[in-house]
Amino acid sequence: MLISDADLAVSAAEAGAAVVLEHYGTHLARFDKAPGDFATQADLDAEQAIFARLTGARPGDVIVGEESGRTGAAGGEREWLVDPLCGTLNYAARTMLVAVNVALRTNGRTSAAAAADPFAAEVFWTDGAQSWVRHRGRDELLAPTAATNLVDLNLDPPFPNAPAFRAARLLLDDRFTARFRPRVISTTLALAWVAAGRRAAYLTDGHLKDSVHFAAGIALCEAAGCIVTSLDGGPLHTGAQGLIAAADPATHGALLELTAHVE
Repeated sequence: MLISDADLAVSAAEAGAAVVLEHYGTHLARFDKAPGDFATQADLDAEQAIFARLTGARPGDVIVGEESGRTGAAGGEREWLVDPLCGTLNYAARTMLVAVNVALRTNGRTSAAAAADPFAAEVFWTDGAQSWVRHRGRDELLAPTAATNLVDLNLDPPFPNAPAFRAARLLLDDRFTARFRPRVISTTLALAWVAAGRRAAYLTDGHLKDSVHFAAGIALCEAAGCIVTSLDGGPLHTGAQGLIAAADPATHGALLELTAHVE
């Protein structure tokens, strides 16, 4: 029986999460990629586990991994984007805030995705129409809400909109702190939490199109009914780039006004 793309995304993310969990707390080799950025053996092994699951079920598909790059011919209609360990710095510091991200783009549209939290044993997933979280074999439909008033800010570089915009400046804005409570977890697990109603919003700078880090989380938010735009409120991946993912229009509007005034 042919497994669905959504089920395959979940299975692949779970395979990667199992490796991440197994390696946690052990002495891991590190491989420098850029100043302040590195991969661990857990990143590499998790990516291989994900690749094995995807190629076994869909041998003709293109796969783009953060660590391994592209496999398969460019220009294919079906392309998997894989981030085997989003939050490597957290993980290396033995902080249990990471995600394993797998997303399928079909003709440029994300049609299935999964983001696994290895430590909470949860997998957030979407078939492109709706989003769920799976825990202990049970699926719960995701329902965004801004009730928590918690907003995650990505403070990691690069900052392509600086000096005009820096997310850190929101922390000094009394209007922001009067309405919202800032959080920083430094992993795109925050996007899954917006879709699940655990966060009111998530905000980041950056050029995110074709990003293995963000594809799964964006797909989860969009399918769950979140408001997802670029920093200037335009369509995603246009204008100022960056991202505002909010649980509802009121929260999105408030953040859009605040970001417009950051200088």
